[in-house]
Amino acid sequence: MGISQKALGVKLGMEPGTASARMNHYEKGKHTPDYTTLKRMADELGVPVAYFFCESEKSAQLVCLLETLSDAEKDVLIDSLKKDLGST
Repeated sequence: MGISQKALGVKLGMEPGTASARMNHYEKGKHTPDYTTLKRMADELGVPVAYFFCESEKSAQLVCLLETLSDAEKDVLIDSLKKDLGST
């Protein structure tokens, strides 16, 4: 995303001396941030919280794109996908 682990950690209020290590532990899955920290990370990076739970880059891209749609646009997309996929 164009920001170092340390810079992100510091922006989130972590101590500069430990920010990089803490963020690295989150990224590597050694520790899991609480929801509040995860939300602050998402806001800082400009992505929805769901982004962090995507298992592929394509899914992450879709989640980000979905968040740019209005509720009305989401309804249209849902109806279209249901029709195309044969769901109800």
